[in-house]
Amino acid sequence: MPRIVYLERDSIIAEVRRPDFPHEWIEYPATRPEQVVERLAGASIAITNKMPLPAAAIAALPELKMVAITATGTNIVDLDACRARGIVVSNIRGYAERTVPEHVIALLLALSRNLMAWRQTLQAGRWQQSDQFCLFDHPIRDLHGATLGLIGSGSVGGGVARLAEAFGMRVLRAERKGAATVRPGYTAFAEVLAAADAISLHCPLADDTRGLIGEAELRAMKPSALLINTARGGIVDEVVLIRALRDGWIAGAGFDVITAEPPPVGHPMVDPQLLALPNFLLTPHVAWASRPAMQTLADQLTANIEAFVAGRPQNRVT
Repeated sequence: MPRIVYLERDSIIAEVRRPDFPHEWIEYPATRPEQVVERLAGASIAITNKMPLPAAAIAALPELKMVAITATGTNIVDLDACRARGIVVSNIRGYAERTVPEHVIALLLALSRNLMAWRQTLQAGRWQQSDQFCLFDHPIRDLHGATLGLIGSGSVGGGVARLAEAFGMRVLRAERKGAATVRPGYTAFAEVLAAADAISLHCPLADDTRGLIGEAELRAMKPSALLINTARGGIVDEVVLIRALRDGWIAGAGFDVITAEPPPVGHPMVDPQLLALPNFLLTPHVAWASRPAMQTLADQLTANIEAFVAGRPQNRVT
């Protein structure tokens, strides 16, 4: 009978249907790294969200046959170690293709229309002291007519493109950085940086995307441009981003992800002075977390496990 161990049950708020075959189910609200091997002992199926499964842990779990990741990103699992052992790794796909794009557009609207700056203006009493019915303290820009550059254009990037086009934006899909040729329907990476009024990131975190947006890329963007990141924190050099925001290399940034989650005390991306800037918005990795999206994720998780046990693995990464 398969033993299924869910390491981080509290990482989603949804009804998780138990698989439709005889099994032993063990779940923990959360798990610390030093508890992983002990809790997965004897397990044939491990369920994890953000808890890493490095090669050393995989080597210590001889009965492990499947890793079911309750997310799209797979960088938390040593995929090479899983391949060497024949361990199937499946992830979740397509569940966030509506909710993340809505979050991207919300960040774009808030920054384009300077909502945080207007809030600060009201808190300072400027409107209350005004001689006319409205204020013109902060510029307001429309999305209509602006150019959006997409870096990474899977199901989530495609969802962002559809919403952006509905607002009247021109969408450019960026070719891979450093690519020798440009695919039909794509635009050279450097051209997108230079032309876009906003850049939205939708690529996975991997060796070739870590630090993808650094000083050269931020300086290549328009001073009026916005940078949106709902993908992974390590894609952007955060130290350089903070300089860019404070020194005006770009107009603003909206992030849902950072390099350390949850951030430790003193992490630069949650510095109170940074969070007080009206041109920076940070949300705590919740772009994916609408209730409908989480339920879709939970349903797909169970389907992935059932497909594996039935001998027809789906959403395979390895």
